[in-house]
Amino acid sequence: MTTPSIITDVLIVGAGPAGTALAIDLLRRGVAVRLVDKAPHAFDGSRAKGVQPRTLEVLDDLGALPDILDQGALYPPMGIHLGPITIPFTMMAKGKRGPDVPYPDTWLIPQHRTDRALHAQFESLGGRVDFSTELVDFTDHGTHVTARVTTTDGAEDISARYLVGADGGASRVRKVLGVEFSGSTDEADRILIVDAAVSGGLSRKYWHVWPGLKGRFVGACPLPHSDTFQWMIRLSPNEQPPEDLPKINARIQAHTHNKRLVLRDIQWQSVFRPNIRLAQNYRRGRVLLAGDAAHVHTPAGAQGLNTGIGDAYNLGWKLGQVLAGADDRLLDTYEQERQPVAAGVLGLSTKKYEGIGKFDPSSIRRGKDEKQLGLSYHGGPLAPLVADRTETLRVGDRAPNADVVDADGNGVRLFDAYRGPHFTAIAYGAHAADAVAKLDWPAAGARLNRVLIDTDPTGQFAEIYGLSRDTLLLIRPDGYIGHIAIHNIAETTGAAAQSMTPHIVTSAPSKRS
Repeated sequence: MTTPSIITDVLIVGAGPAGTALAIDLLRRGVAVRLVDKAPHAFDGSRAKGVQPRTLEVLDDLGALPDILDQGALYPPMGIHLGPITIPFTMMAKGKRGPDVPYPDTWLIPQHRTDRALHAQFESLGGRVDFSTELVDFTDHGTHVTARVTTTDGAEDISARYLVGADGGASRVRKVLGVEFSGSTDEADRILIVDAAVSGGLSRKYWHVWPGLKGRFVGACPLPHSDTFQWMIRLSPNEQPPEDLPKINARIQAHTHNKRLVLRDIQWQSVFRPNIRLAQNYRRGRVLLAGDAAHVHTPAGAQGLNTGIGDAYNLGWKLGQVLAGADDRLLDTYEQERQPVAAGVLGLSTKKYEGIGKFDPSSIRRGKDEKQLGLSYHGGPLAPLVADRTETLRVGDRAPNADVVDADGNGVRLFDAYRGPHFTAIAYGAHAADAVAKLDWPAAGARLNRVLIDTDPTGQFAEIYGLSRDTLLLIRPDGYIGHIAIHNIAETTGAAAQSMTPHIVTSAPSKRS
């Protein structure tokens, strides 16, 4: 029996990191969300275990960062085993913390903990993940989408203004939508991944690697705050993956030549094949794709989960604005901004993966490219090339952190000022402050938080933001620079805001912060 249609603003299919991050962002905007997943419970494996610095900033804004930091750790150095010798290798040099980059290092945390931290934050805002709820089909009616799902209680029709597929590389949403998923899958290249504890005195100070012939290897990465390692066994082309514990142990001992290594208490295992694919479209009508449903990568460089959360962070404020009355074309900028990012990440992770089997140091080592702090939308639909720029920043760049003093003499950490579902206007200098005070902002949609900086006693803000004269910076809700105004400040800022907000309805200036 089919239950009556339930109306919601956004139906999200897939409660992994991308889907849940999007659900959190929408819920804090007052958007009605339904988050469903066909699995009976949250994911319980380690799979994507690296959270990049830019993603840590996103999780800080979404309120999930404390749990992530509590349950993770810095990556250990690699220990490469060559016979009886173990060679230490620094895969990730420790980053330099500064006022502009508060989280400089990639964070090691198994995916199941990331998922649960996001689920907990979603639930704290009043949300609920509907597990055991599988999408069967949907129809885009032009004004709304009707989706048919099955649950343990039977079939159900859900009516939503928008549908987002964040349901992984085998996305049902993408398949029903008929979007081409271009790329390749190498069926002969497989890695068995096993989460398990081990006897035999294996040190937890290293991410262990035992290289072999023709790119084969066995690896063991210690997962923080546990006795578990993520084991990785790269299989030969025609090799059947060992499935039970005795066969897995025999395979590891044969490769490492260490009979003392005995796995126990397997918590999760899976066979990975390197998929390299990119969806032709991220949006068709009222249906959108995010995360692995839109792009899948090799695991090298820890990019997949992070790119998916980046998708969600870009899409959330745009959906909120369109639902509040902004031009629907704002949603087209989601694909226009995020698809090039995914294409670049595919190239980066593929290059890193191809070098792993050769143990090319440039492929093993991780640097600034993986951290995603330098990703920019410069030149995209919301960041025209002709816009004003500062000495260090352009429209479309990530807005860095800095410690400033506002017009009331209060110390302000910019990331604290940015935190939340609003836009932020930073007025540097009296002329910019006058312009921002007169700026009309719509009453509907994301509000505008105004930060007025009359003085910069340390010069830190001017240095980081590259300022030498009165300037107004409009920061988007996802922490990217939406506009820089040095000339014709009020006029150009108002014009830039029109493409990102509902139609302007004059409202009183918000209180200074």
